[in-house]
Amino acid sequence: MFDIKTHLKTLSETHAVSGHEAPVQAVLRDAWAGIVDETDQDGLGSFIGIKRATRPNPKGRKIMLAAHMDEIGLMVRDIVDGFLLVYRVAGMDNRVLLAKPVIVHGKRPIKGVVAATPPHLLDEAKSNIYPTFEQLVVDVGLPHDEVTRLVRIGDFITPDVELIELQGGLLVGKAFDDRACVTAMTACLHYLQNAQHSWDVYAVATIQEENGLYGAQTSAQRLNPDLAIALDVGFATQSGVPIESQLELGGGASIALGNNIHPKLFDALVACAKKNEIKYQVEPIVAHTGTDAWAIQVAREGIPTALLSLPLRNMHSQNETCDPRDIDRMARLLAQFIVTLDETFIENLAV
Repeated sequence: MFDIKTHLKTLSETHAVSGHEAPVQAVLRDAWAGIVDETDQDGLGSFIGIKRATRPNPKGRKIMLAAHMDEIGLMVRDIVDGFLLVYRVAGMDNRVLLAKPVIVHGKRPIKGVVAATPPHLLDEAKSNIYPTFEQLVVDVGLPHDEVTRLVRIGDFITPDVELIELQGGLLVGKAFDDRACVTAMTACLHYLQNAQHSWDVYAVATIQEENGLYGAQTSAQRLNPDLAIALDVGFATQSGVPIESQLELGGGASIALGNNIHPKLFDALVACAKKNEIKYQVEPIVAHTGTDAWAIQVAREGIPTALLSLPLRNMHSQNETCDPRDIDRMARLLAQFIVTLDETFIENLAV
């Protein structure tokens, strides 16, 4: 039986910054063995699992599911007196880095900690300001010569955290954006093992979403699906999140509504959720969703696209928090929707 927590823990604790996603691909190659008919990889590096239709599919219809497998992180920009100076990779937040443990991916993985000038030594004007990336250093506890032997400028650094479980079954860890949705995609493939469906399913773990949506763009161009559903995270209710952007943690995946989303595809997903009594939310998003959905929608001559978002607290931190029940609800909605797809679905979208 598929275990969401175990799979998410494995994915979360795998280290793979944008542009260097091979370790996650290796995990998925093993996890998807036996639940897809074949695997593939596009030229940029997105990993594709293909589950063929189990009913006749004379027109070769295919649906693309897309969830990105990259994570944010740091890059070594200089080595001074044995300390590593860093750049951010994608959306890493300097406010949450101070005093956090990290792994430096040099010639071998090296444990370190993020540090900055002690508050006692700051003047009053700077004492209440978060250190910038230029002011942060990573201390690995080794002499300068040893550090320069093991670490190169350009090596990546990722948070060193393990998945934990909070009260109420909530899960906390790094890179849930977007490996929680990759987990949902894996769960969907498991649900489809006991289902009959008329369309081929292309489950795509995309790369380089955090720095430009590049994996979704190239994989959609290559696959040319009849329609697509992107899977990403949204802002769960917490302090500081505007009320209009809040999603209820435990309220199910949100179904996006807006000009990045095909309106009839939105209607079909809502109808499917209602029919199968799957909890869901509606998330209005004006214009750019900032997700793979944006790149897929405008690939080739245009692809009908939808977006499902998983409620997530503490986004782009080492303590991203989700409810595994929402992952399961997203997976069930995807599987049930795929089962409904027939020969006439595309024609009905254009009416």
